[in-house]
Amino acid sequence: MILARVICLVAGYAFGLLQTSYIYGRMKGIDIREHGSGNAGTTNALRVLGKKAGLIVFIGDLFKAIIISAIVHVVIGHLYPNEVYLYLAYAGLGTVLGHNFPCYLHFKGGKGIATTAGIIVGFLDPVIIVSCLIAFIVIVAITRYVSLGSITIVTMFCIEYAIFAFHGKYGFDLASAPSYHAMVESVIVVAVICGMAIVRHHANIVRLLHHEENKLGAKKAVS
Repeated sequence: MILARVICLVAGYAFGLLQTSYIYGRMKGIDIREHGSGNAGTTNALRVLGKKAGLIVFIGDLFKAIIISAIVHVVIGHLYPNEVYLYLAYAGLGTVLGHNFPCYLHFKGGKGIATTAGIIVGFLDPVIIVSCLIAFIVIVAITRYVSLGSITIVTMFCIEYAIFAFHGKYGFDLASAPSYHAMVESVIVVAVICGMAIVRHHANIVRLLHHEENKLGAKKAVS
């Protein structure tokens, strides 16, 4: 139903408006968007405010997506059990939009990686969760580039979800035209979520190509 899609999108946006890094920064007397990379996200909080801040911001941004996903599983999953992943995708899209473009901060938010990670967890697919986690840890451990690890996991999420969905893993009734179309729609929405994350990293991609990207551990002091 169109209304259910809109409700999930709007509810997700509302959850996404919880800007953990901005709130934590204000508690420390700064606007995180005016320091470091200017991004209101986990990595910038880590570099500017330290490990504790980075962990708190990551958990906050992760769990706002997990919580809205849990709500969708319980409420929408009861009403539309064969299409719950479509509504999970819309709720996830809304959460990322709220995180990246918060209306009360002049639409200047984060890049949505921790929030997208929460979406991945909320989809409750252990294969995707574990493979993305391992890939991120290995890439960051080897290269020290958080951005490269982030881009990799959202790309993996998009590809893996599409493959599994087209093979009937997520409860869609592929023999039914409406359910099949809902599955395809969910793949498209997930692709939009992941595409946004990559686009938000365009500057990082340019720096990676020129070997100018900041490595993990290169802390930027608050000025």
